[in-house]
Amino acid sequence: MIYTVTLNPSIDYIVEVDDFQLGKINRMKNENKFPGGKGINVSRVLKRLDVESVALGFVGGFTGNFIVNVLEKENVASDFVRVEGDSRINIKLKSQFESEINGQGPAISEEKLDQFFKQLEQVEGGDYVVLAGNIPHTLPADMYEKLTKWGNENGINMVVDASGKVLLDVVKHKPFFIKPNHHELGELFDVKITSIDQAIPYGRKLIEMGAQNVCISFAGDGAILLSNTSVYTSTVPKGKVLNSVGAGDSLVAGFLGTFVKTKCIETSFKVGVASGSATAFSEDLTKKEKIEELLDQVSIQKG
Repeated sequence: MIYTVTLNPSIDYIVEVDDFQLGKINRMKNENKFPGGKGINVSRVLKRLDVESVALGFVGGFTGNFIVNVLEKENVASDFVRVEGDSRINIKLKSQFESEINGQGPAISEEKLDQFFKQLEQVEGGDYVVLAGNIPHTLPADMYEKLTKWGNENGINMVVDASGKVLLDVVKHKPFFIKPNHHELGELFDVKITSIDQAIPYGRKLIEMGAQNVCISFAGDGAILLSNTSVYTSTVPKGKVLNSVGAGDSLVAGFLGTFVKTKCIETSFKVGVASGSATAFSEDLTKKEKIEELLDQVSIQKG
C-alpha cells in the first residue's frame, strides 16, 4: 500500500482576473477550488492511474471538510487527524502575472501529533510512504528525518519530496526516492546548476549519502534519474504550460504508481515524466488519458 503524508493541507483557490489592478475592485473571470497539498496531489494522481493510496495528515474546520469531501468523491481514501482550527486556504491569482498568498494553517497539538504517529502503525514493511511539502512551524523541524529513520528501520520505502536542510537530513536514512529540481539541488551544495551534465555529479553525491533513487527535474529541459547502478536521462513533451501547481507531485505519482506495478525503474521514470508534463499542460491535476497521450513523446536514455 502507498500512504501519502500532507502535514498542512489546503484548499487551493485559483482565481483568474483580466488585467489585475492593485488597490481597485477586480472581477473574476474564472475561479476553481481544489484540495491542495503535495501529498494529496500525489494521492489524487495515483487514483487516476488506478493505484490505491491512503492520504494522511491533519485537517480541521469547514475547509478540512471540503478537502475530505472532494477526496471521497474522487474515491481517494483518507485517514486524517482532525484538529482545532481551519485548514488553510491558498489563493493563486492568475492575471498578467501569477501570484500566490498561502495561508498558515492550524496549530498541531502534541496530542494530535501523537494521534498521527499512532495512525502510522497501520503501515507495514514493504509499503511506501510519501512525505511531501513543507513542515508547518508548529511541528518539529526534524519530523521528516525521524519518519525516514523510522521507515528505514522498519523496511518501509520512504519517498521524500522536500528541499533544503530537510532533504539533506533524510538522505542518510536511505529513502527510496527523492526529487529535487535543479535549483533545489544547487542550493543543497551551494552551487548553481544549469545543465544535466552539471547535475549528475551532485545527484551521485546524494546516492553516496544514502538515497536509493534520485530524480532531478529541469522543467521544460528534461529530467534525470540516478540509481546505485545507472543514470537515466529523459526528454519532456512539448506543450503549452497552463498550470504550475502539482507537476512535480504528478511526476512522483507517475513514477511510484508505475513502480509498484512493474518494479521497472526505466518504465516508471518514463511514466513519471509524462505525468508531470500532463499536469503542466492541464488546468488541474492530469487525467490518465493525458498521460497516455504524452508517453510516446518521452524518450529515455540509459547511461
